[in-house]
Amino acid sequence: MKRILSIAVLVLSTGFVFAQTPLKKKGAATTPNRTVANTVTPVDSTKKLTVKKKLKVPPKDGFYARKDIDSTEMVPFADVREEDVFYAKRIWREIDLRDTVNSALKSPKSRLIDVLISAVKSEELTAYSPFDTLNNEDDAFTNPLTADTALMQAAGTVEVTDSKAGTVKTVANDLNPDSFLKFRIKEDWIFDVKRSIFEPRIVGIAPMKFIESSKQWQPVFWVSYDELRPIIAHKRLINTNNDASSLSFDDFFLRRLFSSYIVKESNPGDNKLRDIISDPRERLMESERIKKSVLDYEQGLWEY
Repeated sequence: MKRILSIAVLVLSTGFVFAQTPLKKKGAATTPNRTVANTVTPVDSTKKLTVKKKLKVPPKDGFYARKDIDSTEMVPFADVREEDVFYAKRIWREIDLRDTVNSALKSPKSRLIDVLISAVKSEELTAYSPFDTLNNEDDAFTNPLTADTALMQAAGTVEVTDSKAGTVKTVANDLNPDSFLKFRIKEDWIFDVKRSIFEPRIVGIAPMKFIESSKQWQPVFWVSYDELRPIIAHKRLINTNNDASSLSFDDFFLRRLFSSYIVKESNPGDNKLRDIISDPRERLMESERIKKSVLDYEQGLWEY
């Protein structure tokens, strides 16, 4: 038994030593105490490695696909013929941006004044002087202004003195969008007997600035709403109540989402309410009376 165990141990030890000895190829030189490295396949230098760069896709800003407002179509107004107009009343209103309802028009991301100034500067929109040749207030689009003149009237002017030449030059001041806190709109309330509709049509819009010399708010220029509408119909309005809203500035005016007060109605003397009534509270009450009279006319057209 001991003899068999001795033979088995001898066989195992011999196999272990044989396993540790590396195999030698025929004709290969032997190098004692040297580790054999793995062979590396040579790379052909004529072949260039092409590495595809993965384009970085920016992450989506939100969890829904926002509709592009530039792709929306502007709904045209219905044609109104002169012979179909049974009643017409011209009203002037002022929109105060300090009112919370109108705060969307002064959002830093979408200011109405920025849209107007940009359109006038690029000559997409024609600005008209708020004064006639006799320096009286005029909103009939009779005196067009150049882009530079309109921007100068909006920004204001400042006198720069050249001490070396001894001259004084008047240049445009820096435009401050926050100074335009009011807009005046001119609109017609029309009853169209053909369509049996009593509706307002905005004719023009004017940004207003406070003039220190007269202590009054004064329009800086007028623009035609028909000319302005194709521009603001593709400008998104920041809706304070719904970030997913796709309202445009045109929707804001057509849907009458603004808050305003009447400052003038058509009258023989062409007087504003401030020319007739000095008390601001009584002027506001007269504004509400005019508004109610226009709405009462609409109610009086129908029988129930």
